[in-house]
Amino acid sequence: MNDNLKIFRPDFGSSVEIPLAESGVHAGFPSPAEDFLDGSLDLNKLVVKHPEATFFARVEGDSMKDEGILDGDLLVVDKAIEPYDGCLAVSYIDGEFTLKRVRMEGGKVLLVPSNSRYATIEITPDNEFAIWGVVHFIVKRV
Repeated sequence: MNDNLKIFRPDFGSSVEIPLAESGVHAGFPSPAEDFLDGSLDLNKLVVKHPEATFFARVEGDSMKDEGILDGDLLVVDKAIEPYDGCLAVSYIDGEFTLKRVRMEGGKVLLVPSNSRYATIEITPDNEFAIWGVVHFIVKRV
């Protein structure tokens, strides 16, 4: 399948609130420094829409590298989101999990990588297949 995913459940038993800067961070010319913080932000509340249907998965592999999804990135995957054409999803196919862009064309389901070294996977009736969840957020290390 070109990728392996390490899948695990989030821990919602604890809350860590991190200070949130009052203004956004400018990506252009610098703005005057501000020493004020405006409240706090709990990342679980930001990235987890449906706690009972959410899991995390760590990407292993490079089949989605052309979308900037790299080995070691952390996916926030929501099983409550209905899969749709063009969604980024964690799928289970023939005993393996994989991360691909889902294309639904003329009654066919295609799993499309974002790396030209890998082929598109066409799902057939012979495949054991399920979309486990739609990727809702990607957490990256820089």
